[in-house]
Amino acid sequence: MTEDTEAMIWSSLPVPAILIDPDDRIGDLNPAGEGFLNNSAKWLQGQPVWDRLAVDAPLEESLARARNQGTPLFVNDVDVGTGNRAPLVCNLQIAPLMGRPGWMVMLISPRELAGRMTQSHSVKSAAKSAIGMAEMLAHEIKNPLAGIAGAAQLLSMNLASEDLEFTDLIVAETRRIVKLLEQVEQFGNLSEPERREVNLHDVLDRARRSTLLGVGAHMRIIEDYDPSLPMAYGDPDQLLQVVLNLLRNASEAADPVKGGTIRLHSFYEHSFRLRRADGEGQSLPLQIEIIDDGPGLPADIRSDIFDPFVSSKENGTGLGLALVSKIVSDHNGWISVDSAPGKTVFRISLPRAPKPVSASKTEE
Repeated sequence: MTEDTEAMIWSSLPVPAILIDPDDRIGDLNPAGEGFLNNSAKWLQGQPVWDRLAVDAPLEESLARARNQGTPLFVNDVDVGTGNRAPLVCNLQIAPLMGRPGWMVMLISPRELAGRMTQSHSVKSAAKSAIGMAEMLAHEIKNPLAGIAGAAQLLSMNLASEDLEFTDLIVAETRRIVKLLEQVEQFGNLSEPERREVNLHDVLDRARRSTLLGVGAHMRIIEDYDPSLPMAYGDPDQLLQVVLNLLRNASEAADPVKGGTIRLHSFYEHSFRLRRADGEGQSLPLQIEIIDDGPGLPADIRSDIFDPFVSSKENGTGLGLALVSKIVSDHNGWISVDSAPGKTVFRISLPRAPKPVSASKTEE
C-alpha cells in the first residue's frame, strides 16, 4: 500500500481518529478528529492528549498497559469532552500502531452521531401519510363545521341565559377544530424552500427578538455563537419559522412566573455526515442548538415528538414540531432532541452554502 493510499484512507475515516505518541502526546489526527476537537492537526500536534480530551474514565494506566502488552483497548459508553462543548457518550477503540513501537491509534465513536447517521427520519413517511389523509378531509369537514357553528349561534338567540353555555361550547369547539384543520392544510401546502445563502445568526437574532417581545417576554435568552460559522443554504423565512416554533415551545414549557433560560448555540462540526436511506452521505456541518432549562419532554412521547398529532401540551395539536421537522427535512438537514428534566436540547444540522463558481471557470 502506497503512502498516498494510506493518506486517503486516513482522511476518509468517518470517525475521529487520533495518533498518540509514546509520551501520550498527539502525533496526528484525521479531518474528523479535527472537527471533533474543533482545532487543526497542525495546532494540536505535540500537545498532551489528555489535556485536549477529557474522558470520564481512568484511562492512563489502561493505555500504558495496552501499549506495553501490544494489545487493543476497548472502552464503551464513556463521556468524552473537549472543553469546547458538552461531553458526548462515546465508544473508544485504542490499538497499537503497527511498525511504530509505543504509538497508539484511538478511534472515537460518538453514540449520538452514529445513531443519527443510521436512523431514518420518519417525517417523509408517517407525516406524509397522516397529513395527506387529513388534508383530503379538511376541506370537506370545514364546511359542515361552519354550518354547525352558525346554527348554534341562531339557536342562542332564542335560549334563556342559563342555556347559552351549551351553544357557546358548540361554537367554541367548532372554531377550535377549524383552527386545527387550517394548521393541517398549512402543513400540507408548505412550499418548497427558496434556497439561497443564509446567515444563521441573523435568523437566530430575528427569532430571539420576536420571542422576547411576545410569548417569551418572561424568558432570558443567551447568545452563544461561533462567529466564524459559514453561510447556510436554505430559505431564511422557513428557517425562521423553525427557530420561532422551538423558542415558543421552550417559553411555554417554562414557569409562567419565574421564567427560565434559553441558550442559542451555534458551532461547526466538520465530521457530521448524514447517511440517507438511498446510501448517499451528505455533510451537515452547521449546527444550531436551542437549549432550555425547563421540565423536559415526557418520556413516553420523547421518541415520537416529531410525528404529527403527538404533543406534550394539554390542548396541543401536535403539528408544531412535525412542521419543524418537515421544514428541516426539506432543507436536506437533520433535527434531533435530547431531553431530561432541567435541560432540553433541540439540535438542527444544516448544509453549508456551495462555493460560488469562479469567473474563470464560468468563462471556460
